[in-house]
Amino acid sequence: MAHSFSLFGHLQAFRRFLPLFDRVLVERLTAETVTKGGIMLPEKSQGKVLQATVMAVGPGSVNQKGNLQPVSVKVGEKVLLPEYGGTKVVLDDKDYYLFRDADILGKYTE
Repeated sequence: MAHSFSLFGHLQAFRRFLPLFDRVLVERLTAETVTKGGIMLPEKSQGKVLQATVMAVGPGSVNQKGNLQPVSVKVGEKVLLPEYGGTKVVLDDKDYYLFRDADILGKYTE
């Protein structure tokens, strides 16, 4: 039950923050700290996590003809991020990142 309350807290944070235009708010997945063989990895060797979960999306951008071009990802999808870029946003003491829709490299299908 505590997990659903935590999720509710995240939803409250996103009601107060909605990305504009073609921006996508993501939460990076946590780095693996232990290998499959059980070896603990130091922070320096973990590398930057390039996978993230989409938490909120903007309505999209307007193209040259004046039509709304919707964002290509949906809330809840897992995406591949570029190694650099994005704007850090802190909501309820948790780190999120804003990327333009065009900067997201791809999405994972299950």
